[in-house]
Amino acid sequence: MVARAGTARDSLTVLCRALREEVDEIADCLTARILEREDVYGALGVPVRDDLRATCRASLERLLTQLAGDLPPDVDAAALTVDTGRRRARQGVPLEVVLRAYRQCGRLVWERMRAVSRERFGGEHDAALLVVADDVWRILDASSDRLVDAYRREETRLRGLELGRRWAVIEGLLAGRGHEPAWARDAARLFGVDEDAAVLCVVAPVGDAEGDPLPGAAEALAGCATSVWHVRSAEVVGVVIPQDDDAGTTTAAAATTTTVADALRPRALGPVGVSPPVAGLGRLDVAHRWARLAARTLPAGAGAVADLDDRLPEALLAEAPDLVPRLRRAALGDLLDVPPAERAVLLATLRAVLDADGSPSHAAGALYCHRNTVMYRLARLEALTGRRLADARDRLLLGLALAAPDDDG
Repeated sequence: MVARAGTARDSLTVLCRALREEVDEIADCLTARILEREDVYGALGVPVRDDLRATCRASLERLLTQLAGDLPPDVDAAALTVDTGRRRARQGVPLEVVLRAYRQCGRLVWERMRAVSRERFGGEHDAALLVVADDVWRILDASSDRLVDAYRREETRLRGLELGRRWAVIEGLLAGRGHEPAWARDAARLFGVDEDAAVLCVVAPVGDAEGDPLPGAAEALAGCATSVWHVRSAEVVGVVIPQDDDAGTTTAAAATTTTVADALRPRALGPVGVSPPVAGLGRLDVAHRWARLAARTLPAGAGAVADLDDRLPEALLAEAPDLVPRLRRAALGDLLDVPPAERAVLLATLRAVLDADGSPSHAAGALYCHRNTVMYRLARLEALTGRRLADARDRLLLGLALAAPDDDG
């Protein structure tokens, strides 16, 4: 007959040493309980399931040794817990799943202590268990705290590595390395898309404004696209993958770009450019150049979004800013030298006539004046500019002059 323990602490030692004799059976039971409740281990693969059984056994052995008071003084009681937290973070097991497993472990050990006290020792340690309960659960709570801390530290480290890798890949794509097949494949794998998936680029220049020039962009696009945002010193770049990869036709591409631009417009705190779709991340450098060019067609400081295809004349002019003054002088001639008030009226009339496909009557309706007034102004325009609206090339030149930035006051 087993002698009665003298203290509650002695009882805990006796029970834990007894449980260590059946640690393999307890580990099997604990593993089965966890797998019955959590399907994430199966989803992550067999190696993780096998690792779970090994971890359960090692954790039980360490816990029982610590509770029994048999852990050597030079052994860190939390080392195994810290290692488990780091490993689960690397495996992608959610933290709440890991914590539930630890609670299952503590509950199972407590159940087996009570059962062993009754079955092997006739219940003589039952009262002692009530005395040491606080100590047992305090050790379990401390172990859980160390696990959470280790998990989060490793998660933060991994996130930093992932962000660093993503930053490097995007920078490479913007620099044109996507034209290298291996780089394009690696980028597509990183973003989880097909190599030929349609991709748009968004550029929001930082300018002189403080803070994010396009806050909440990812949330704004959540309903229509997946997006990754990349912060550079002078701009914020968005890599946008539409949810429906049907941007292969001209109509679908235009609809996709319009959807993205419309979603971002309420968030824009400055000029924002959106490119047309390109075929694959390997052409992100082209889309980036187009999006940046679209943003340049907007006035500095304007909270607006420019779709490149909607502003191609302005984009062409933005690509050759040194030609803009010559274009305006060649197209508008002496009109640039008349008093500003008269010049503004004549330019507004020109714009209205061009918007009305050359119809003076329709232009008069838009300008709220008589058709004869429009005819008089057109005659004055042609005299000052030397251009004729009946000539297709002159109309093109005048239209470009109206689209060009006005630096003449």
